[in-house]
Amino acid sequence: MRNKLLHNPQAVIGTLLIAIILLMGVLAPFLAPHDPMAVDITKKFLEPCNEYPFGTDQLGRCVLSRLLYGARYSLGLALPILAFLALIGTTLGMLCAWFGGIFDRLMTIVCDIFMAFPPLVIVLTLIGVIGQGAVNLILSIILSMWVWFVKVVRSYVLIEKDKDYITAAKISGCSGADILFSHILPNILPLLVVYFSTGIASIILMISGYSFLGLGLGNDIPEWGAMLNSAKQYLYSNPMLIVYPGTCILLTAAGFNLFGEALRDILSPEEE
Repeated sequence: MRNKLLHNPQAVIGTLLIAIILLMGVLAPFLAPHDPMAVDITKKFLEPCNEYPFGTDQLGRCVLSRLLYGARYSLGLALPILAFLALIGTTLGMLCAWFGGIFDRLMTIVCDIFMAFPPLVIVLTLIGVIGQGAVNLILSIILSMWVWFVKVVRSYVLIEKDKDYITAAKISGCSGADILFSHILPNILPLLVVYFSTGIASIILMISGYSFLGLGLGNDIPEWGAMLNSAKQYLYSNPMLIVYPGTCILLTAAGFNLFGEALRDILSPEEE
């Protein structure tokens, strides 16, 4: 596996991009030249210089410092969301496929209802009811996306459920829990890893998109989508204020997508 990853250009590029973004977030307090929240109107719209390598924004805040801390906010929101979605999707998807019957039909109906509405509509509704904030944003995205993860996991389990090794496990006396967690889950785990690794890119784009629309974090928070939102009115006078966070979002999403696609190619069976 490791050798295949090292010899796959997509995997190498994706891993490097992910590593860079992670290091930006982890080392932000040490790499940031200034406080990302510090406001100094007298220094607004400064050109890049030694003190401010990427210049300053409309409030005189260091753009580089805000970009570095933005990695913390974007990944700090995306990773917990992915963890909850993976837990909910894996648990419900496996239970639906294994037990079937009324429970499976009811869950399928619920999933179909949720999938009939675009995630943006659900997030708009929930944020309108419970208000803005990091916790509310996480909750809104989880509630708008959980059905997709459930449906994917359910389909994987249904495929595995009818295979001969599951029949053999039943004949040997294995319980349902043993079959699910000792046989089916290990076999579908590589597929889930691929799906989750590409899913995190979608989550990051959602977080940034909602912040850009004013539905996520406040403009004072150094998050890439919020930075785009606060800089959009200066598109013509200071376009780099949009280019910098937009590039960070693009590279982060590209890194996870490249890694996920490469992982899928490596794990998928070779055609004869």
